[in-house]
Amino acid sequence: MKRFINTESFLNVFLAQRTKRYLTSLLLITSFFLQPSISYTQQRNASEYEVKATYLYNFGRFVHWSADASFAKNESFPICVIGQDPFGTTLDTILSGETIEGRPVVAKRVSKPQDALDCRILYISLSENARLKETLAGLDKAGVLTVSDIPQFSERGGMIQFVLVGNKIRFEVNLTSAQDAGLTMSSDLLKVATAVRKFSQLGD
Repeated sequence: MKRFINTESFLNVFLAQRTKRYLTSLLLITSFFLQPSISYTQQRNASEYEVKATYLYNFGRFVHWSADASFAKNESFPICVIGQDPFGTTLDTILSGETIEGRPVVAKRVSKPQDALDCRILYISLSENARLKETLAGLDKAGVLTVSDIPQFSERGGMIQFVLVGNKIRFEVNLTSAQDAGLTMSSDLLKVATAVRKFSQLGD
């Protein structure tokens, strides 16, 4: 029988699954979800993209990719960024030394959707807002998990959108887009999403 996972406890674990050398910073990240007194401005100045990079890593642990996917035999697990990179070295630091599915997790920057077909997860930068429809169409059925801060991203066909809720960075999910791409999201992941949407349009 599957063990019930408390939503708040799962959130704590979700953001704290890191190596010991990042324990101090991740305790800070976890505190963003537990201490309403910490404002978004404080969070943003401290490590907004450390939080988001940690989310990207953990998304990879709670999404299942088909064994038939084109990148299934890749030796690495690429988490990619397209467009203007807001992470700097933070993403590389967070991912350093980590593995998912027994594969080393690597950060990768790409300039066009065709270059992202080997990525497991693709963060689409705000700079790509005007090209979102073309970007998502270029990844159609490729099995790439798309994540972004772009407004209405999940309603426009993206899979996971970062949102601000009660001064905390959370996320919402477009389940239809993920399923159409052959991805299976863990029920535990869906439990902590602020919304689970079902839209199939791309980028409009």
